Amino acid sequence: MPRVLNRLLTVAGALVLVSGGSLSGAAATTPTQSLPALGALGANYNENLDQLDYRELRTARASWVRGFYVLPEADTVPPAQSETLRVIRQAHERGYKTVLSLKFPKTNTSFPRPGSAEMAAELARLDRVLPLVFGTVDVVTIGNEPFIESLPAERDEHLNDFYETIARHVIEARPANSVTHLFMGALNRLDLPQNRTPAVERYLRFVRETPELEGVDLHPHVAEEAAIQAFLDYTLPRLRPGQTFLVTEFSLVWYWQQHLTDRIPAAFARRYGYSPDRQVWEVIGDAVKQPFPARKWNDLLSESPWFESKKHFLRDELERFRATGRLAVATYGFRQIPSMTAGWSATKAPWLLNSVFASLTVQPRADAMSTPGYAWIDDFRALQ
Repeated sequence: MPRVLNRLLTVAGALVLVSGGSLSGAAATTPTQSLPALGALGANYNENLDQLDYRELRTARASWVRGFYVLPEADTVPPAQSETLRVIRQAHERGYKTVLSLKFPKTNTSFPRPGSAEMAAELARLDRVLPLVFGTVDVVTIGNEPFIESLPAERDEHLNDFYETIARHVIEARPANSVTHLFMGALNRLDLPQNRTPAVERYLRFVRETPELEGVDLHPHVAEEAAIQAFLDYTLPRLRPGQTFLVTEFSLVWYWQQHLTDRIPAAFARRYGYSPDRQVWEVIGDAVKQPFPARKWNDLLSESPWFESKKHFLRDELERFRATGRLAVATYGFRQIPSMTAGWSATKAPWLLNSVFASLTVQPRADAMSTPGYAWIDDFRALQ
C-alpha cells in the first residue's frame, strides 16, 4: 500500500464527525472543523435515494451515501415530506456519513438576476429546505452540475452571479457551530480546453476566495483515464492550499459508449447461442428486457477486452485521487436506475455499466437482493 494512501486511511479511521444545529442559530463563518483529506469512497444514488438498500451498503462495506435534491420539488412536495430528504436524514441517523448536492435545473429557463423577485423566490424555496439539511447532512454541495444544468448562452457571468448569490445565502443561513461542510459543485469535462472558460475561472476563484467553502466537487466522466489527471491538474492549483475536493461522480461512460457497437465476444456468442454479428448494445438490450443470470452478464463483460482491461478503473482512480493528499470524499454509481435503461439504444449513454449493483440487467439473488455487477464490488470493498 502506498505510504500516502496508508496515511490517508489512517486519518479516515480516526476521524469522527458530529452533527447538530438548526437554522435558529446565528450565522457561522466557518464550520467547527474542516473536512480533511479523508480519501473516503461512498455510494452515489443521484436522484434515486429512494432506492437505497442497506443490505447493499453493508455488502459493499460502504459508510458514505450521496444523492441530489432538485430544488423545484419543494414547490409541489413539502420538503418535510420529500422522499429524498427523508432517506438522506434516515441514513445519517443510522450512522452513515452523507453528501447532498442541491440541484438548480435551469436548462429551460434563464437564471434570475440577484435582487429580482424571481431570485427572492429561489431563496425562499431554499429556506424551506435548509432546516432539514443542516445538522443532518455532513456535506452539502451547492449546485449539482451548473455548467450542464443551464442554458448554453448563460454559462457566463449570469451563471456566476446566480450561484454566488445562492452560496452566500446558504453560508449566511448555516447555524453557528454547525459542522455541515459546504462545497461548490460540480464541474464537468475540464479535461477539454474549450470548457475552461472565464466563467469556470471565476467559479473556481469564488471557491478559493470564500473561506466558508471548503472546496469544489468534480464530475470527471471521461473517455480515457488520462483525462482525469488533466482534470486535477487544472482544478487543484486554483484552490487554496488547504482546501479539499469531492468527486461525487466519475466514470468511463464515454469509453463504454465507444464500444456499444462492437461485436460481442465470439466465445460468448457460441456459448449462449447468439449470432456472431450481434452488437454489444443489442445483447445488453436483451438483459434490459429480461435480466440475465449473473454468470451470463459477467461472461459478456469479462470476455470483452475493452471492458476487462478497465475492470480496476475504480481502484486506479481512487489511488490517483488519494495521492493528491486532498481528496475528502469520492462516491461511485451504486446501482442501476430506470433512467439508465429507458429508451435503450446504440447511442444511449451506458451509465448502467458503471454500477456496483446490476439491479436491472441481472437477476436478483436468492435473498431478493440485487446482484453485484461484474468488476466493481471487490475493489469497492477493498477501498473502504
